Amino acid sequence: MKVILLENLKKIGTIGDIIDVKRGFARNYLLANQKALYASKENIDQVEKIKIELGKKDMEKKKIAKQLLDKINNKLFVVKKLATENNDLYGSIKPTEISRLIHENEKIEIKPSLIQPLKEIKSLGTFKVKIDLHSEVQAEIKIKVDTLGQGK
Repeated sequence: MKVILLENLKKIGTIGDIIDVKRGFARNYLLANQKALYASKENIDQVEKIKIELGKKDMEKKKIAKQLLDKINNKLFVVKKLATENNDLYGSIKPTEISRLIHENEKIEIKPSLIQPLKEIKSLGTFKVKIDLHSEVQAEIKIKVDTLGQGK
């Protein structure tokens, strides 16, 4: 399915690009989140007219992303969890929990879908987590998992 991008998307394309993607990806992600339009003749003409405006919006998003980067990049966030005797957690720490942790500590709202732990957080220790704030701006934080109490 051919679509026209309304945003710069990492590994996909830039504003105004006409790309061919799978129907499900287009319908469930790109179109649903207003990141693209169907590549009809009318839409192609419309995007050409508003390309400059979309570029300005993208620059604004990038500026906001850089401000967030300055606030959270290389910060350490501590989570206390119950752990077994082998220092394994009962369950793992998911992006939703990391998003909540950042919000509680820094009062910054970050969607869980933008958060990518470099490896699954299932034990005690310190873990690196990447956050895609913008297609060109990535922050890296550390999550330190401490024990709340020893498992029996």
